[in-house]
Amino acid sequence: MPDQNSDRYDEAKGVTRRTALERGAGFATVIAASALATTVSPAAAASADAVPAPQGNAPRSGAANLPAAVAGVRIPDSELARAAAAFARKVSSETLFHHVMRSYVFGSLLFDRRGVRYDRELAFLAAVLHDLGLVPAYRTPEARFEVDGADAAQAFLREQRVPAARVAVVWDAIALHTDIGIATRKRPEIALTAVGSGMDFSGNGLDRIPSDALEEILAAFPRAGFKQDALDTMLSLCRTKPMSLLMHPFAEVGRRHIPEFPVPTVEDLVFAAPFAE
Repeated sequence: MPDQNSDRYDEAKGVTRRTALERGAGFATVIAASALATTVSPAAAASADAVPAPQGNAPRSGAANLPAAVAGVRIPDSELARAAAAFARKVSSETLFHHVMRSYVFGSLLFDRRGVRYDRELAFLAAVLHDLGLVPAYRTPEARFEVDGADAAQAFLREQRVPAARVAVVWDAIALHTDIGIATRKRPEIALTAVGSGMDFSGNGLDRIPSDALEEILAAFPRAGFKQDALDTMLSLCRTKPMSLLMHPFAEVGRRHIPEFPVPTVEDLVFAAPFAE
């Protein structure tokens, strides 16, 4: 049982450790952040046709000044893809925008090399919009940042009159992108977003990317300052909406860096359950 004297307050929100325990039921399980799927469900892999990726990375007009292709991976050039890229670039920092673009290229390159068929525009939409929940304008007080991002992407795509079924795939891809163990059991566009973003975040599976391709990707979308920016963003979530990190891996960042961080561990939740034993 947690110490009865451990009512630790977050100065910004006044959330106590006991409050977090009381609200614990119903939160998502801890993600397997270090896992990288090596397979995609055969049923999911057959759900859409792949589009061949042209060689070269010459720039093209439109599409938020994006190259036509990077490391052999085509950047979709539909009106919707251009609008999504322009929107993500407008609301995100340069560091965050480059991360979402690398996520798409990493995931697509890996899936293309494995011969996985997928809807390239849909995968691009999910990848380029997957971190909107980290943008302060789209953060809600208590929802996980993945859900905030999925909701923001959904609102944007509905404004673009995207069919509901396609919006639903993007929502799932973004909401699940930090839970690779679940995402990779879903359709390939959802799996690709999780695999690509995880690869860029932690380097898992990077050995599957040829060195020349990696150099081209990093030249097109530089990482400059990504690691520190990621830490700063995680700490921002820990300070401003700690309850959203209950049973979330980012909570470990809060426990390491923030004195008296109020969010309980999974062990705390188990032993605080209102049962006699």
